[in-house]
Amino acid sequence: MLPIDVEAFRKTPLTRDPFPYVIVPGFVRTEARDAIQRDFPEVPLPGSFPLPTVSYGKAFGDFMDAIRGEEFTEAVAEKFGIDLSDRPTMITVRGTSRAQDGQIHTDSTTKLITVLIYMNGKWESPQGRLRLLRSADDLNDVIAEVPPDEGTLLVFRNQPNAWHGFEAFEGPRRVIQLNWVTDKGVVWREQTRHRVSAFFKRLRA
Repeated sequence: MLPIDVEAFRKTPLTRDPFPYVIVPGFVRTEARDAIQRDFPEVPLPGSFPLPTVSYGKAFGDFMDAIRGEEFTEAVAEKFGIDLSDRPTMITVRGTSRAQDGQIHTDSTTKLITVLIYMNGKWESPQGRLRLLRSADDLNDVIAEVPPDEGTLLVFRNQPNAWHGFEAFEGPRRVIQLNWVTDKGVVWREQTRHRVSAFFKRLRA
């Protein structure tokens, strides 16, 4: 059995206005979470780290294989009406949030679909909750709020109005980001950029 509930994703209606997105609490199966947490990469520094640059155990590796696998890819392609069969993927991992994180933004135009999966237990803080927004300059113009509770999934189609951000939070905040991107060159450029950034972060630490 996969550690993710693809059927729950398939059954969750797609919200289309003002941009297409799906939120699925409990997407990571309850029985898989403890092992994934044990095998989660140690990411004590802030920022995004490409999957090839971090060390992790088998359960986490199986989790990554599942979200990149054929079953979930087909479900996302069907839900969003996009052909992902020849699109490469890119995964980054975060473990810590800084005060400057969470500013309102849209993702790079080279990213077709963004997947965020949170692994934080029950999130109690009012800060650090991702907000999907109607505009680029008002964090309170909220379409939906996504608490980073353990196992919660957010998937959205990247487009010019797919604004999102969160109130500043400092501390542990585990999140996996998967993107289907336009071409392999994007993966190389992004991973190189993140590797260089991670190198200097480690030096400063």
